[in-house]
Amino acid sequence: MATMKDIARIAGVSTSTVSHVINKSRFVSDEISSRVLKVAKELNYAPSALARSLKVNRTHTFGMLMTSSTNPFFGEVVKGVERNCYQKGYHLILCNTEDDHVRMKTSIDTLLQKRVDGLILMCPSFTDNELELLKRYPDIPTVIMDWGPIPFSCDKIQDNSLRGGYIATKYLINSGHKSIGCITGPLNHHQARVRDQGFQKAMQDAGLPVNQNWIAHGDFFCQGGYDAFKTLVRQPDLPTALFVCNDMMAMGVIKAAHELNIKIPEDISIIGYDDIHIANFMTPPLTTIHQPKYRLGQAAVETLIKRLSTPGLPDTIIELEPTLIERNTVRKLT
Repeated sequence: MATMKDIARIAGVSTSTVSHVINKSRFVSDEISSRVLKVAKELNYAPSALARSLKVNRTHTFGMLMTSSTNPFFGEVVKGVERNCYQKGYHLILCNTEDDHVRMKTSIDTLLQKRVDGLILMCPSFTDNELELLKRYPDIPTVIMDWGPIPFSCDKIQDNSLRGGYIATKYLINSGHKSIGCITGPLNHHQARVRDQGFQKAMQDAGLPVNQNWIAHGDFFCQGGYDAFKTLVRQPDLPTALFVCNDMMAMGVIKAAHELNIKIPEDISIIGYDDIHIANFMTPPLTTIHQPKYRLGQAAVETLIKRLSTPGLPDTIIELEPTLIERNTVRKLT
Protein backbone atom coordinates (compact mmCIF):
# COMPACT_ATOMS: atom_id res chain seq x y z
CA MET A 1 0.00 0.00 0.00
CA ALA A 2 1.40 3.37 -1.05
CA THR A 3 2.43 5.87 1.63
CA MET A 4 2.97 9.63 1.70
CA LYS A 5 6.71 8.95 1.56
CA ASP A 6 6.25 7.09 -1.75
CA ILE A 7 4.27 10.00 -3.19
CA ALA A 8 6.87 12.52 -1.96
CA ARG A 9 9.75 10.56 -3.52
CA ILE A 10 8.10 10.25 -6.95
CA ALA A 11 6.68 13.80 -6.96
CA GLY A 12 10.00 15.28 -5.83
CA VAL A 13 8.60 17.08 -2.78
CA SER A 14 8.79 16.71 0.98
CA THR A 15 6.51 14.39 2.94
CA SER A 16 5.08 17.40 4.81
CA THR A 17 4.10 18.98 1.49
CA VAL A 18 2.26 15.82 0.50
CA SER A 19 0.48 15.89 3.86
CA HIS A 20 -0.61 19.50 3.36
CA VAL A 21 -1.94 18.71 -0.11
CA ILE A 22 -3.82 15.58 0.96
CA ASN A 23 -5.24 17.11 4.16
CA LYS A 24 -5.68 20.63 2.74
CA SER A 25 -4.02 21.92 5.89
CA ARG A 26 -1.88 24.66 4.27
CA PHE A 27 -1.67 26.48 0.96
CA VAL A 28 0.40 24.70 -1.68
CA SER A 29 0.78 26.05 -5.24
CA ASP A 30 -1.53 24.68 -7.92
CA GLU A 31 1.40 23.23 -9.87
CA ILE A 32 2.77 21.24 -6.92
CA SER A 33 -0.72 20.22 -5.74
CA SER A 34 -1.55 18.86 -9.20
CA ARG A 35 1.70 16.91 -9.33
CA VAL A 36 1.17 15.40 -5.89
CA LEU A 37 -2.45 14.45 -6.58
CA LYS A 38 -1.52 12.93 -9.93
CA VAL A 39 1.09 10.68 -8.30
CA ALA A 40 -1.32 9.79 -5.49
CA LYS A 41 -3.92 8.70 -8.05
CA GLU A 42 -1.38 6.64 -10.00
CA LEU A 43 -0.33 4.85 -6.80
CA ASN A 44 -3.95 4.29 -5.69
CA TYR A 45 -3.12 6.06 -2.45
CA ALA A 46 -5.77 5.91 0.28
CA PRO A 47 -5.39 7.99 3.46
CA SER A 48 -4.98 5.92 6.61
CA ALA A 49 -8.06 6.25 8.80
CA LEU A 50 -6.06 4.71 11.66
CA ALA A 51 -3.26 7.27 11.38
CA ARG A 52 -5.76 10.13 11.22
CA SER A 53 -7.68 8.82 14.22
CA LEU A 54 -4.48 8.56 16.29
CA LYS A 55 -3.59 12.13 15.36
CA VAL A 56 -6.96 13.67 16.28
CA ASN A 57 -7.85 11.07 18.96
CA ARG A 58 -11.15 10.29 17.20
CA THR A 59 -12.14 7.31 15.08
CA HIS A 60 -15.60 8.58 14.04
CA THR A 61 -16.85 5.13 14.96
CA PHE A 62 -19.54 4.09 17.43
CA GLY A 63 -19.99 0.63 18.88
CA MET A 64 -23.40 -0.88 19.56
CA LEU A 65 -24.32 -3.96 21.59
CA MET A 66 -27.72 -5.60 21.21
CA THR A 67 -29.13 -8.76 22.76
CA SER A 68 -30.81 -10.41 19.78
CA SER A 69 -30.87 -10.19 16.01
CA THR A 70 -33.98 -12.39 15.66
CA ASN A 71 -36.48 -9.85 17.01
CA PRO A 72 -37.40 -7.34 14.27
CA PHE A 73 -37.75 -4.66 16.97
CA PHE A 74 -33.98 -4.55 17.40
CA GLY A 75 -33.39 -4.47 13.66
CA GLU A 76 -35.67 -1.45 13.29
CA VAL A 77 -33.82 0.38 16.09
CA VAL A 78 -30.46 -0.48 14.51
CA LYS A 79 -31.73 0.99 11.23
CA GLY A 80 -32.25 4.30 13.01
CA VAL A 81 -28.79 4.12 14.55
CA GLU A 82 -26.97 3.12 11.36
CA ARG A 83 -28.70 5.63 9.09
CA ASN A 84 -28.05 8.52 11.47
CA CYS A 85 -24.41 7.47 11.90
CA TYR A 86 -24.03 7.54 8.12
CA GLN A 87 -25.71 10.93 7.79
CA LYS A 88 -23.42 12.42 10.42
CA GLY A 89 -20.19 10.91 9.11
CA TYR A 90 -19.79 8.08 11.61
CA HIS A 91 -19.27 4.34 11.19
CA LEU A 92 -21.06 1.72 13.29
CA ILE A 93 -19.67 -1.55 14.67
CA LEU A 94 -22.58 -3.79 15.69
CA CYS A 95 -22.20 -6.69 18.14
CA ASN A 96 -24.94 -9.21 18.86
CA THR A 97 -24.55 -10.79 22.31
CA GLU A 98 -27.41 -13.33 22.09
CA ASP A 99 -27.95 -12.82 25.85
CA ASP A 100 -24.58 -14.50 26.46
CA HIS A 101 -22.71 -12.59 29.19
CA VAL A 102 -19.32 -14.03 28.21
CA ARG A 103 -19.90 -12.87 24.65
CA MET A 104 -21.12 -9.49 25.94
CA LYS A 105 -17.94 -8.92 27.96
CA THR A 106 -15.78 -9.93 25.01
CA SER A 107 -17.70 -7.58 22.70
CA ILE A 108 -17.39 -4.63 25.09
CA ASP A 109 -13.66 -5.29 25.44
CA THR A 110 -13.23 -5.49 21.66
CA LEU A 111 -15.12 -2.26 21.02
CA LEU A 112 -13.08 -0.39 23.62
CA GLN A 113 -9.83 -1.76 22.18
CA LYS A 114 -10.89 -0.50 18.76
CA ARG A 115 -11.08 2.99 20.28
CA VAL A 116 -14.71 3.66 19.42
CA ASP A 117 -15.76 7.23 20.19
CA GLY A 118 -18.92 6.13 21.98
CA LEU A 119 -21.03 3.12 22.96
CA ILE A 120 -24.72 2.36 22.48
CA LEU A 121 -25.89 -0.48 24.72
CA MET A 122 -29.25 -2.15 24.14
CA CYS A 123 -29.07 -4.95 26.67
CA PRO A 124 -31.56 -5.79 29.44
CA SER A 125 -28.97 -6.49 32.13
CA PHE A 126 -25.28 -6.44 32.96
CA THR A 127 -23.16 -8.55 35.29
CA ASP A 128 -20.62 -7.07 37.71
CA ASN A 129 -17.78 -8.01 35.32
CA GLU A 130 -19.29 -6.01 32.46
CA LEU A 131 -20.06 -3.04 34.69
CA GLU A 132 -16.50 -3.06 36.02
CA LEU A 133 -15.16 -3.07 32.47
CA LEU A 134 -17.30 -0.06 31.50
CA LYS A 135 -16.28 1.82 34.64
CA ARG A 136 -12.63 1.49 33.61
CA TYR A 137 -13.33 3.74 30.60
CA PRO A 138 -15.23 6.70 32.09
CA ASP A 139 -14.17 9.03 29.26
CA ILE A 140 -16.03 7.05 26.58
CA PRO A 141 -19.60 8.38 26.24
CA THR A 142 -22.21 5.67 26.68
CA VAL A 143 -25.91 5.66 25.84
CA ILE A 144 -28.15 3.00 27.34
CA MET A 145 -31.34 2.14 25.46
CA ASP A 146 -34.39 0.33 26.84
CA TRP A 147 -32.90 -0.54 30.21
CA GLY A 148 -33.61 0.07 33.89
CA PRO A 149 -31.57 1.69 36.69
CA ILE A 150 -27.95 2.31 35.72
CA PRO A 151 -25.11 2.13 38.26
CA PHE A 152 -22.67 4.26 36.25
CA SER A 153 -22.67 7.64 34.53
CA CYS A 154 -24.32 7.63 31.09
CA ASP A 155 -27.19 8.99 29.05
CA LYS A 156 -30.39 7.02 28.60
CA ILE A 157 -32.93 6.77 25.77
CA GLN A 158 -36.13 4.89 26.53
CA ASP A 159 -39.73 4.30 25.60
CA ASN A 160 -42.29 5.27 28.24
CA SER A 161 -43.38 1.67 28.74
CA LEU A 162 -45.43 2.43 31.84
CA ARG A 163 -47.62 4.74 29.79
CA GLY A 164 -47.63 2.28 26.89
CA GLY A 165 -48.93 -0.55 29.07
CA TYR A 166 -51.55 1.78 30.49
CA ILE A 167 -52.68 2.93 27.00
CA ALA A 168 -52.97 -0.67 25.77
CA THR A 169 -55.08 -1.79 28.72
CA LYS A 170 -57.19 1.37 28.74
CA TYR A 171 -58.01 0.79 25.07
CA LEU A 172 -59.29 -2.70 25.86
CA ILE A 173 -61.36 -1.30 28.74
CA ASN A 174 -62.76 1.50 26.57
CA SER A 175 -63.69 -1.16 24.01
CA GLY A 176 -66.01 -2.69 26.59
CA HIS A 177 -63.78 -5.45 27.97
CA LYS A 178 -63.84 -6.15 31.70
CA SER A 179 -62.27 -9.63 31.71
CA ILE A 180 -58.71 -8.80 30.68
CA GLY A 181 -55.57 -10.91 30.95
CA CYS A 182 -51.90 -10.16 30.34
CA ILE A 183 -48.94 -12.04 28.92
CA THR A 184 -45.91 -10.30 30.39
CA GLY A 185 -42.34 -10.31 29.25
CA PRO A 186 -39.60 -11.65 31.55
CA LEU A 187 -40.15 -9.67 34.74
CA ASN A 188 -36.42 -9.45 35.49
CA HIS A 189 -36.30 -7.01 32.55
CA HIS A 190 -37.14 -3.40 33.41
CA GLN A 191 -39.33 -2.74 30.37
CA ALA A 192 -41.37 -5.90 30.98
CA ARG A 193 -41.96 -4.90 34.59
CA VAL A 194 -43.14 -1.38 33.82
CA ARG A 195 -45.48 -2.54 31.02
CA ASP A 196 -47.02 -4.92 33.53
CA GLN A 197 -47.28 -2.03 35.99
CA GLY A 198 -49.11 0.00 33.34
CA PHE A 199 -51.55 -2.88 32.90
CA GLN A 200 -52.11 -3.17 36.65
CA LYS A 201 -52.64 0.59 37.04
CA ALA A 202 -55.19 0.80 34.22
CA MET A 203 -57.15 -2.09 35.72
CA GLN A 204 -57.02 -0.50 39.17
CA ASP A 205 -58.10 2.93 37.87
CA ALA A 206 -61.09 1.28 36.15
CA GLY A 207 -62.03 -0.60 39.31
CA LEU A 208 -61.50 -3.96 37.59
CA PRO A 209 -60.01 -6.98 39.40
CA VAL A 210 -56.90 -8.67 38.05
CA ASN A 211 -57.56 -12.40 37.77
CA GLN A 212 -54.24 -14.16 38.37
CA ASN A 213 -55.49 -17.14 36.32
CA TRP A 214 -55.34 -14.83 33.30
CA ILE A 215 -51.73 -13.72 33.88
CA ALA A 216 -48.98 -15.66 32.11
CA HIS A 217 -45.29 -14.92 31.71
CA GLY A 218 -43.43 -15.04 28.40
CA ASP A 219 -39.93 -14.27 27.16
CA PHE A 220 -40.51 -11.61 24.44
CA PHE A 221 -40.15 -14.28 21.72
CA CYS A 222 -42.81 -15.98 19.58
CA GLN A 223 -42.42 -19.32 21.34
CA GLY A 224 -42.92 -17.65 24.69
CA GLY A 225 -46.23 -16.15 23.57
CA TYR A 226 -47.31 -19.45 22.06
CA ASP A 227 -46.53 -21.38 25.25
CA ALA A 228 -48.12 -18.74 27.50
CA PHE A 229 -51.39 -18.85 25.59
CA LYS A 230 -51.43 -22.64 25.73
CA THR A 231 -51.09 -22.27 29.50
CA LEU A 232 -53.98 -19.80 29.69
CA VAL A 233 -56.39 -22.00 27.77
CA ARG A 234 -56.02 -24.69 30.45
CA GLN A 235 -57.89 -22.39 32.84
CA PRO A 236 -61.65 -22.91 33.34
CA ASP A 237 -62.40 -19.89 31.19
CA LEU A 238 -60.60 -17.29 29.08
CA PRO A 239 -60.68 -13.50 29.38
CA THR A 240 -62.36 -11.60 26.55
CA ALA A 241 -59.15 -9.66 25.88
CA LEU A 242 -55.38 -9.99 26.33
CA PHE A 243 -52.61 -7.40 26.59
CA VAL A 244 -49.56 -9.15 25.14
CA CYS A 245 -46.45 -7.20 26.10
CA ASN A 246 -44.69 -7.35 22.75
CA ASP A 247 -45.58 -8.12 19.14
CA MET A 248 -43.34 -11.18 18.87
CA MET A 249 -45.26 -12.92 21.65
CA ALA A 250 -48.51 -11.75 20.05
CA MET A 251 -47.48 -13.64 16.90
CA GLY A 252 -47.09 -16.78 19.02
CA VAL A 253 -50.52 -16.18 20.59
CA ILE A 254 -52.16 -15.84 17.17
CA LYS A 255 -50.58 -19.12 16.01
CA ALA A 256 -51.67 -20.97 19.15
CA ALA A 257 -55.21 -19.56 18.91
CA HIS A 258 -55.44 -20.67 15.27
CA GLU A 259 -54.39 -24.21 16.20
CA LEU A 260 -57.06 -24.29 18.91
CA ASN A 261 -59.78 -22.86 16.63
CA ILE A 262 -60.04 -19.78 18.84
CA LYS A 263 -60.90 -16.84 16.61
CA ILE A 264 -59.31 -13.41 16.98
CA PRO A 265 -61.01 -11.04 17.71
CA GLU A 266 -64.37 -12.85 17.77
CA ASP A 267 -63.46 -15.17 20.67
CA ILE A 268 -60.65 -13.17 22.25
CA SER A 269 -59.21 -9.71 21.54
CA ILE A 270 -55.46 -9.08 21.50
CA ILE A 271 -53.32 -5.95 21.67
CA GLY A 272 -49.53 -6.11 21.29
CA TYR A 273 -46.63 -3.75 21.89
CA ASP A 274 -43.81 -2.34 19.68
CA ASP A 275 -45.57 -2.05 16.29
CA ILE A 276 -42.85 -3.96 14.45
CA HIS A 277 -43.15 -3.72 10.67
CA ILE A 278 -44.72 -7.16 10.20
CA ALA A 279 -47.49 -6.44 12.75
CA ASN A 280 -49.53 -4.90 9.93
CA PHE A 281 -49.15 -8.09 7.87
CA MET A 282 -50.28 -10.61 10.49
CA THR A 283 -53.66 -12.31 10.07
CA PRO A 284 -55.55 -10.43 11.30
CA PRO A 285 -53.43 -7.23 11.36
CA LEU A 286 -52.36 -6.60 14.95
CA THR A 287 -53.65 -3.74 17.07
CA THR A 288 -50.61 -2.63 19.02
CA ILE A 289 -48.69 0.13 20.78
CA HIS A 290 -46.27 1.95 18.52
CA GLN A 291 -42.81 2.37 19.98
CA PRO A 292 -40.78 5.00 18.03
CA LYS A 293 -37.96 2.63 17.11
CA TYR A 294 -36.26 4.72 14.43
CA ARG A 295 -36.42 7.76 16.70
CA LEU A 296 -34.85 5.73 19.54
CA GLY A 297 -31.85 5.04 17.29
CA GLN A 298 -31.69 8.61 16.03
CA ALA A 299 -31.79 10.03 19.56
CA ALA A 300 -28.98 7.69 20.67
CA VAL A 301 -26.66 8.91 17.92
CA GLU A 302 -27.54 12.57 18.46
CA THR A 303 -26.94 12.22 22.19
CA LEU A 304 -23.50 10.66 21.69
CA ILE A 305 -22.43 13.37 19.26
CA LYS A 306 -23.64 16.09 21.62
CA ARG A 307 -21.74 14.45 24.47
CA LEU A 308 -18.54 14.36 22.39
CA SER A 309 -18.84 18.02 21.40
CA THR A 310 -19.76 19.20 24.91
CA PRO A 311 -18.17 16.98 27.57
CA GLY A 312 -19.26 17.51 31.15
CA LEU A 313 -22.98 17.89 30.51
CA PRO A 314 -25.23 16.32 33.17
CA ASP A 315 -26.52 12.84 32.37
CA THR A 316 -29.77 13.02 30.41
CA ILE A 317 -32.81 10.76 30.15
CA ILE A 318 -34.80 11.06 26.92
CA GLU A 319 -38.20 9.37 27.16
CA LEU A 320 -40.16 8.89 23.95
CA GLU A 321 -43.92 8.53 24.06
CA PRO A 322 -45.75 5.45 22.71
CA THR A 323 -48.96 5.73 20.69
CA LEU A 324 -51.90 3.44 19.93
CA ILE A 325 -52.19 1.78 16.50
CA GLU A 326 -55.70 0.45 15.86
CA ARG A 327 -56.01 -2.50 13.49
CA ASN A 328 -58.19 -5.63 13.57
CA THR A 329 -57.43 -7.75 16.64
CA VAL A 330 -59.68 -5.97 19.19
CA ARG A 331 -63.45 -6.42 19.11
CA LYS A 332 -65.54 -3.61 20.56
CA LEU A 333 -68.14 -4.88 23.00
CA THR A 334 -69.87 -1.50 23.39
